[in-house]
Amino acid sequence: MSDNKQSDSSHENSNAPIDANGNTNAIKDPDEWSTGAEPMTGAQKSYLKTLSDEAGEEFDEGLSKADASKRIDELQHKTGRGQGSS
Repeated sequence: MSDNKQSDSSHENSNAPIDANGNTNAIKDPDEWSTGAEPMTGAQKSYLKTLSDEAGEEFDEGLSKADASKRIDELQHKTGRGQGSS
């Protein structure tokens, strides 16, 4: 008989980040990120530079976190990196 409150924080994907409302944000739109306007992280900058070079595209180091995330998605699609086999 365990009637614990643990079920409040359990979700189908227990590894997905959980926001303040208890929702997973694993697929949250970058435009909805609370920190999206901040400068991109070091990891984003490094990966974006690699992808830009690989795709033969200009690297813009002044992007926000949200814009960098969207650009990474675009360049992953263009280069085939980070994509599952289709």
